[in-house]
Amino acid sequence: MPSIAITDQITTCDVDNIPRTAVALGAASVTEDWEHASHQHRKAQLLYSVRGILNCKIADGVWIVPPQCAVWIPGNLPHSAWGSGETECYCLFVEPDAAPDLPKTCCTISVSPLLRELLLKVTSFPELYPLGGREDRLIATLLDELASAPVENLHLPMPQDPRLRQLAEMLLADPTDKTLKGDWASRIGMSERNMSRLLQHEIGMSFGRWRRQLHVILALQRLTQGDSVQTVALELGYENASGFVTMFRKAVGKPPARYISERKTDSDTTTVPGIILSDHDLT
Repeated sequence: MPSIAITDQITTCDVDNIPRTAVALGAASVTEDWEHASHQHRKAQLLYSVRGILNCKIADGVWIVPPQCAVWIPGNLPHSAWGSGETECYCLFVEPDAAPDLPKTCCTISVSPLLRELLLKVTSFPELYPLGGREDRLIATLLDELASAPVENLHLPMPQDPRLRQLAEMLLADPTDKTLKGDWASRIGMSERNMSRLLQHEIGMSFGRWRRQLHVILALQRLTQGDSVQTVALELGYENASGFVTMFRKAVGKPPARYISERKTDSDTTTVPGIILSDHDLT
C-alpha cells in the first residue's frame, strides 16, 4: 500500500458511494503531522487507535481516543479529527442502517481483542468484496461486537452560549488556573448561580466536573507520550501526585499508571501496519 496518510485516503476514496455495508481503511507509516479539517460523511465512521491519542471534535464537544479505543461518529455529522503523538489508526465506514443497535451519538468506545482483530481483518478486504460470503459474515460479527462495546467517559462537552464558550476557551488556554468559580463567573459577565445553572443545562456538568474532565483529557495526552504521573500532576496545577491520581481514578475507574500500562501492553502485542504521526496540541 502506498505510504499516504489516512486523511488522504479518505479524501481520495469516495466511501459514501461504495455499495457495501462497511468499508475499512488502513494506512502505511508516514512521519508528518496530520489533521483533517471539519467534514462529514453520509456513512457512520469508526476511527480506531492502535497507538497514540486521536482526537475528534464536533460542535458540542471533544472526544479523545487513547490506544485500544475508538471514536464512533454518526453519519452526516460535521467533525474534525487529529492525532497527538506517534499515532497508528484505522478507519471503518458503516451504512447508517447496517445494524439496529449501533450508537446514535458520537462516543468513545473500548475495543475488545475480538473487535480489534475483526477491524484489522476487514481492513484487508477489497472495496467490492463478494456479497453473501465469508466477508459479509465477518462484517456482521464485527457490527455485533461494535454495538455491544462499552462506552468510555472520555468526552469534553462544549457549551453553545457565547459566554460559556469564552469560559471554555480560557480554561483550555490555561488548565492550571486555580481561579475560583465565582471569579470565573465575573470574568464572563455572569453571576455564579446563573453560570452554574447554564452549565448544567447546556453540558449536564457542574463547573468542577467539567474542569476535571478537561484535566483527564490533557493528562492522557501527556501520559501516553511518556511523561510521568508526577510531572503531569504538577503541570496541571495539583500540589502533589496523590490528589491527581484520586481525581483520575474517579473519572476513569483506574489510576493513571494502570490505565496507560494496560493500553501500552495491548498495543505492543499488535504488530500491524499503521500511521506514524507527529504531535498536535489538543487546544
